[in-house]
Amino acid sequence: MSRNHGPNMHSLRNLLLGQWLCGERLSGKTVLVTGANSGIGKETARDLAKRGARIILACRDMAKAEAAQKEIIEDSGNQDVVIRRLDLSDIKSIREFAEIINKEEKQVNILINNAGIMMCPYSKTVDGFEMQFGVNHLGHFLLTYLLSDLIKRSAPARIINVSSMAHSWGTIRLDDLNSETSYDSRKAYCQSKLANILFTRSLAKQLQGTGVTAYALHPGVVQTELSRHLSIPLKFAWMVGRPFTKNSVQGAQTSIYCAVAPELEKESGGYYSDCAPATCTRSAMDEEIAQKLWELSCRMLAITWE
Repeated sequence: MSRNHGPNMHSLRNLLLGQWLCGERLSGKTVLVTGANSGIGKETARDLAKRGARIILACRDMAKAEAAQKEIIEDSGNQDVVIRRLDLSDIKSIREFAEIINKEEKQVNILINNAGIMMCPYSKTVDGFEMQFGVNHLGHFLLTYLLSDLIKRSAPARIINVSSMAHSWGTIRLDDLNSETSYDSRKAYCQSKLANILFTRSLAKQLQGTGVTAYALHPGVVQTELSRHLSIPLKFAWMVGRPFTKNSVQGAQTSIYCAVAPELEKESGGYYSDCAPATCTRSAMDEEIAQKLWELSCRMLAITWE
C-alpha cells in the first residue's frame, strides 16, 4: 500500500529556505572571501564568480583551496578566480596576506569575512589568543584594518561579517576575552559571534562618508564542517534537527544578498538573516561595549585604528 506523505523533507526545506534571486552583475569588481574552500564560503564565492567578479579565495588549506578554485572556475566559466594563503590564527600570516593583496590588487570592492571555527576544545592562536575569539573576531578585525585603505579607494565597497544567531547567548567578557579564568567552548563561540556584530556597528560608524558600508549576518543553521567539534549530546540534537537546517547553498544566500543587493547600498551597520533585516539582541547594540571592544582589540593586536 503506498502512502503519500505530501512534499518530502527536501522540497519542504527548499520551500522554506529557498535561494535569493537577483540578476545583479559584478563585472569589473573584486571580491575577497575568507574560508572559501568549503561550506558557505565556497558557495558564496561560486555565486559571485557567476556574476562576473574577480574572486580571491583566502584559505588556510591550499590543497582544499586548489580543489575549490578548479570547481568554481568549471562551474562559473569565470577564469578570474585566484587563491591566496591566509591563516587567521597567525598575525604574521594575516600581515603577509594583506601585504600581497595591497601590492597586487587594484581594488577590493567586497570583503566577506566568512571563515570561522565553532566550539573547539581550548587552544590558543600562534599569538596566544583563545582560538575562537582569535580567529572569528581578532583575525578578521586585523585583516579589515590592513585592507581598509584599499577598500576605501575601491568605493562603493562593502564589508560583510558572517556572525550567527548564537550571538544571542553571548557576553563580551571585557576582563577575560581570552577565557583564561574559565573556558566553555559554547560561551567562547557565542562571545566571538557577538563581537562580529559589535565590530560591524563600530566599523559602519568609522566608515561613514567613505562610500564603504558594513553588514553582519546570521547564515541560518547550516550543515557544514563547523559542527565537527560538537559534544555527543549536541551532535545528536544536530542530527535530529537536520531536516530543518540549511545546506551550504542556502546558508550562503544572506552573504550573497549583503554583497550584491542594490537596496543595501545606502544601509550600513545592520544585521541580516534570511535575506532581510533581522533583530539582534540588546547586547549587540550596546555602543559603549562596542567602543570598549574596539579599543581592546586594537590593544591586543598592537594597532592604532582611529
